[in-house]
Formats: sequence, structure tokens, C-alpha cells
Amino acid sequence: MAIADDLKKTLTDPTPLYFAAGTADLAVQQAKKVPDLIEQLRAEAPARIEAVKNTDPKAVQEAVTAKFNEVLGAIDPKKLGETAQDLALRGVGVAAEYAVRAKETYDKVAVHGEQAVRNWRGDVSAEIVDIAVAVEPEAEPVSEPVAEAAADEKPAAKKPAARKSTAKKATVTADDAS
Repeated sequence: MAIADDLKKTLTDPTPLYFAAGTADLAVQQAKKVPDLIEQLRAEAPARIEAVKNTDPKAVQEAVTAKFNEVLGAIDPKKLGETAQDLALRGVGVAAEYAVRAKETYDKVAVHGEQAVRNWRGDVSAEIVDIAVAVEPEAEPVSEPVAEAAADEKPAAKKPAARKSTAKKATVTADDAS
């Protein structure tokens, strides 16, 4: 039964859809910034290209060689095994931290997506919907003229409902007795 419950929960959970909607909304927000970034790059590009042209390749090579020798000289073969083990343990810790951050980010984007979907649809707030479901869970939304007509017919509708509930109770009682 647990597998069926898990499957039902997975298939009815709207969070992945809200995550997708939130991702799309955030992508649109970021895409709106692109023209400004392109303009900034267009303004800075000549200065950067000129700086690269004026850089002496021998100076860059000497700087890289010096840094490489410094790093290579700092390695102690005796401590290499310990360092590798420390790095592996740190890697596990970092991976766990990233997993937690990923879950938090997923939840934030899903909440953003839920709000985006509400804004796109122009929906009423969730609290009103929740209250309506709690008060009348099987009711379907109807227009005002239909709602007024239904209000006039409520006494007649209560009789069949009363018969159904009585029949249901009798069936349950009969099953329990056997």
C-alpha cells in the first residue's frame, strides 16, 4: 500500500510543475537584462582587446612558469596521501552541502513558480480556494444565475443525499458484522 500511496503523492504533487514555471519566469527576467549586458560589453570590448594586444607574451609565460614552480615546490610527497584523503573528505562535505542548497533552491524556485502561475492566471488567493474546498469539497464553480437556481432547489437535493448516507451506513454495518 505504501508504494501506491507514494505513487499517488508523486503523480499529484504540483511542485515539479511549479518549479518549471518558476524556472521559466526567472529565465524571462534574466533575458530582459541581456540587451543592457550586450551594450556594456560593446562599450568595454575595445579597451579589453587593446589590453590583450599590448600584453607581452614573454611576461605572461614567465608569470605562469613562476606560479607553476611555486605550486610544484609546495607539494611534499610524504603528505600527498594525507592531503588526498583530506580532499576526499572535504569533497563529501561539500557535496552534502550542495545537496542541501540544491533542495532549498528547488523549493524557492517552486514557490516563485506557484506565484508566477497565479499571476499568469489571475487567480484568487489560495486561502479563498482552500476555504471553499473545506466548506464544500465536491462543489463545482457555477455562474451566478445557475447558483441562484441551485439555491432554490436545495431542499429537494437534501432528500437523495440523506438516502445515500443511510444506505452507506447500513452497508458498512453489515460488513462489520460478518
